[in-house]
Amino acid sequence: MTEAVAYRPESPREERRLPIRGVDYCLYQWGQTDSPLLVYLHGWSDTGATFQFVVDALRAEWRVIAPDWRGFGRSSCRCTSYWFPDYLADLHALLEAVSPQAPVRLVGHSMGANVGALYAGTFPERVRAFVNIEGFGLPDSKPADAPSRYRAWIEAGNEPLTFSEYDDFGVLADRIRKRHDGMGMAEALFVAKEWGKQEADGKIRLRADPLHKMPNPVLYRRAEAEACWSAATAAMLLITGGQSSFASKLPLVGGAPKFAATETVVIDDAGHMPHFETPVALAAAIEDFLLRTL
Repeated sequence: MTEAVAYRPESPREERRLPIRGVDYCLYQWGQTDSPLLVYLHGWSDTGATFQFVVDALRAEWRVIAPDWRGFGRSSCRCTSYWFPDYLADLHALLEAVSPQAPVRLVGHSMGANVGALYAGTFPERVRAFVNIEGFGLPDSKPADAPSRYRAWIEAGNEPLTFSEYDDFGVLADRIRKRHDGMGMAEALFVAKEWGKQEADGKIRLRADPLHKMPNPVLYRRAEAEACWSAATAAMLLITGGQSSFASKLPLVGGAPKFAATETVVIDDAGHMPHFETPVALAAAIEDFLLRTL
């Protein structure tokens, strides 16, 4: 792998640290402070830094802030477990810091979109508009699943949890590219260097706490999520990938989140990760929607 294939960002990125609820959060920032604010929430085992491709494709001037969730990317966390409501509380504290008065425009992907959708109904006055990228919630749990779920959680705590390791960034980039059709090697290498960190032994290990792989002992109650979605007052744009295996399972999940005002865009060539596979089309869909909220 050579520098000749390196991705060259068009929009310069800044990093800052912000203590949030006992976690040393890393925030990535693009644009001028006097531009309209857009807050991006990344998905599971991703990082806010990989929103770079979309930022580079935006046409208007925006101030973009993208945090790394606790225990992902460069946000360190001395956590012994991860509880989903913590993400909502972290987001609330973040918004109080970066936009204490004005409601914000949220863009979330996958897990980040699920956090954003719940937050939009919990604090509807804090969300002006919401772009949901492939965040569909989960299938409703059955009470009968509780014993096996508790057991899986307890037994998983008795075994060491790890993510895969790689010989070099090129190997990780190859794996990323193979999983995302249409992604160039330069972009895949950029993601690999944001996802991974070279350790003293030369191996590349992911910037993610393996404790995130623990089974959740708390059953998912979809009716509670739907109650939050129903309480949201922001307009929502739902973006799905035409090739997404997640979107294809929507009937099994129970349908996509619905707000009072919901628009839908399907990006035909994208899978579950349109910010990797079709960033230009994704940027256009996001911007066409959000420009109407200015």
